[in-house]
Amino acid sequence: MLGRTASSLFWMSRYQERAQNNTKLLEVAYRNSMVSHNGNGDVSNWTFALASSGNAHGFGLKVEEITPKAVINYMIFDKDNPSSVRMCLENARNNGRSVRTGITAELWEALNTTYIEFSDVNPQSITQDKLPDFLAWISQRSHLFRGALLNTILRDDGYFFSQMGNFVERADNTARILNTQYWVLLPDNDVIGDGNERMQWSGILRALSGLRSYRFAYPDAKLKAFNISEFLILRKEMPRSLAHCYDWIVDSADDLAQFYGNDDPSIKLAREIEQDLRTLKMQQIYDRGLHDFLNDFISRNNAFALQLSEDYNFA
Repeated sequence: MLGRTASSLFWMSRYQERAQNNTKLLEVAYRNSMVSHNGNGDVSNWTFALASSGNAHGFGLKVEEITPKAVINYMIFDKDNPSSVRMCLENARNNGRSVRTGITAELWEALNTTYIEFSDVNPQSITQDKLPDFLAWISQRSHLFRGALLNTILRDDGYFFSQMGNFVERADNTARILNTQYWVLLPDNDVIGDGNERMQWSGILRALSGLRSYRFAYPDAKLKAFNISEFLILRKEMPRSLAHCYDWIVDSADDLAQFYGNDDPSIKLAREIEQDLRTLKMQQIYDRGLHDFLNDFISRNNAFALQLSEDYNFA
């Protein structure tokens, strides 16, 4: 496979996943702002969405004041923001179009129709009361893309690159969300557990579509910092945990190695990350320092993506 084709498939999935991740963060920011008792001037929930998505720096350069309207516009519609939902959907579509003959009609339809319908939306029409339905629509379209990918694409090298793009982005998102508010996930907070911390804990789980599944994983336990950290880092049955993401990445990397008949440095790096997540215990991570662990993971995840691009000559 040509490097530019592999790159397009990798980034097609990565941009589509990023669009959905931003959507979930805005859903949580909106919901928590509606139930917050800190007054109308509190923007902490919107700040959380900006920081967790990696948009805080770019937003600060362009906008002087954090307001719900400004954050919504920047994270969804801003053409100058490379990580806005608009630009993610456009870039996912452009990457899909460049490999149009290598993907199925169903997958192309999911990409193309979503972008066209999104482009017809007037940003001024998405007021705060209409935001939840609009975000739900974006999320549903992301699920449609993912379903088309899993159910219609041939299991060859193109599928493996698409999978790795999806889970590299998902792992990065999970790690950044945890790192943005790592201090509320320290074990000492289990002792306190006041209303504000419980709201932050549930917000983290909601941003990662994990609140309900957490209840199944820990049926006899209330929300606890230790359990939440373990659930989102080490529990492979949680679809957005770091361990789950690298379980999929390594499976795809191993399939890719078998497909091409060689073991490249990126594949070895993926196996090292997966092994650490498989063998580590949550207490060991706390002993090392949760913040340090997450920073290191983000760096290693980025290193894997960069090495993959070098190994397969991404254009």
